[in-house]
Amino acid sequence: MPKAIVLKEFGGPEQMDWREVPAGMPGAGEVLIRHTAVGLNFIDTYQRTGLYPLELPSGLGMEAAGEVLEVGPGVDYVVPGDRVAYTSMPPGAYAEQRVYPADQVVKLPEDVADQTAAAAMLKGLTAWYLLHRSYKAQAGDWVLSYAAAGGVGLILSQWAKHLGVNVIGIVSTPEKAALAKQYGATEIVMADEPDFVSKVKEFSGGGVHAAYDSVGKDTFMQSMDCIRSHGTMVSYGNASGPVESVALADLASRGSLVLTRPALFHFIATPEELRAAADKLFEVISSGVVQIEVNQTWPLAEAAEAHRALEGRKTTGSTVLLP
Repeated sequence: MPKAIVLKEFGGPEQMDWREVPAGMPGAGEVLIRHTAVGLNFIDTYQRTGLYPLELPSGLGMEAAGEVLEVGPGVDYVVPGDRVAYTSMPPGAYAEQRVYPADQVVKLPEDVADQTAAAAMLKGLTAWYLLHRSYKAQAGDWVLSYAAAGGVGLILSQWAKHLGVNVIGIVSTPEKAALAKQYGATEIVMADEPDFVSKVKEFSGGGVHAAYDSVGKDTFMQSMDCIRSHGTMVSYGNASGPVESVALADLASRGSLVLTRPALFHFIATPEELRAAADKLFEVISSGVVQIEVNQTWPLAEAAEAHRALEGRKTTGSTVLLP
């Protein structure tokens, strides 16, 4: 019988239990997938802790790649043997096999490896919507990007550079600074820089056009202070905890800023939207514009250790769990 990670209670990584879980057979509109690679993302830790509540017991994991084993009635987009990937609710990708809606998977191009796809679906599509939808960055713009040496950060910097967009990357160590610069960040500001806002404004000529903030509570106001008049504050993550309240006057006092709190799944809500976005992502990967750096792997059974490393800021690039 296939195995999967099951979340017993909200809390630390110790609440993740590796056990036998029957995958079942696909029903109408579904496929049975044998996972070959599973992506690790910060949203997994939010769900594990209960910041994003789930009905327990629950699976974990939002993205994976693998091979279609069986298809249910009415499925004509894929056939057994096809390589596919996905990123969507509900969680449950931390599994050797899984039944999943066929209209939420995408076919993988021959030149996109399974590990690359598992590392790129959620993080790459996040970089896509940040740059193209939440704030449509233009050549010559300056943007602020937190965790610039992380999975989303490395993809975003490369894609932005291709568009002619300047990225000020925020990192916590010299090693991460070097990595972020290597992958396209124009300038670097250390997370503990005492003159953080002044440095950002100096590099960007008075303030960034947009701040892409994945940290949340601890950096929200700092990010707002870095934005030029009529700029955009994009708060898309909660690594330090959720932003609990915002005074509208804070937007006005900083030059009529725009504030948005996006979520990937609103941009890929239909099969057509998902496949169009994935095509854009696979295009920049296949062309070499964006390299997906899988810098860590763990056996899927050891997903708890991967969570500890991610939360301890001990990872760079993307992390993949291997069934």
